[in-house]
Amino acid sequence: MLRIISWNVNGLRAVYRKGFLDWLNAEQPTILCVQETKASEEQIPEDLKEIPGFFVYFTSAEKKGYSGVGSFSKLMPDSIKRGFGIKKFDIEGRVLTADYGKFILFNVYFPNGKISKERLKYKMAFYEEFLAHITSLRQSGKKIVICGDVNTAHKEIDLARPKENSKVSGFLPEERAWIDKLIDRGFVDTFRFFNKDGGQYTWWDLKTRARARNVGWRIDYFFITDNLRRNLKNAFIMKDVMGSDHCPLGIDIAF
Repeated sequence: MLRIISWNVNGLRAVYRKGFLDWLNAEQPTILCVQETKASEEQIPEDLKEIPGFFVYFTSAEKKGYSGVGSFSKLMPDSIKRGFGIKKFDIEGRVLTADYGKFILFNVYFPNGKISKERLKYKMAFYEEFLAHITSLRQSGKKIVICGDVNTAHKEIDLARPKENSKVSGFLPEERAWIDKLIDRGFVDTFRFFNKDGGQYTWWDLKTRARARNVGWRIDYFFITDNLRRNLKNAFIMKDVMGSDHCPLGIDIAF
């Protein structure tokens, strides 16, 4: 059984100072994917690069203190790829792809569209190019796991205040429709496969202390191709793990 966990840490150096290594060593996932590391490789603490029992990989943005993803894996992948071949997206350090042979794991920090109309356009363009990339892999018979911060709540059940946010990026019709499209192309929302309840979130606004009131959004996901459905044993949200404005989430999958 493999346990894969994903966590937008909102700054790897910040969460490191809050006991990240202790948590990782206690949890011992097979693979941990982190997003929004906000650090270039030379800025990452040395003891996060050399963790006993883990192979460690990072990709970072050209812009300092921005974006970035990282993976900590007990399994050595057959290959690691940074980005997906489109420069305007790859310079932001948003994608790490690990091919494990039996499956391909995408660790992705999808763009946020709230800042401006230009960034929303960028986000939607990223969505479409990424979908085309994974669709071609799926059509060739590959087994795929996608995890990360998608920056969109899919259905009204996935955020505490859907009506108030219906015109806010992160819950716009075109953003939500992209998740519909992903599912229509044979990808499974693993958490919803097991859990149909509301009130299950992965992100809470820090400024309004929304976490204490559970006024949140479910914007972090694990998606798998439908040819992995039989392998999927569990999906969960670790709402009690602190250290970021997001909490970790994970899946258990058997091969």
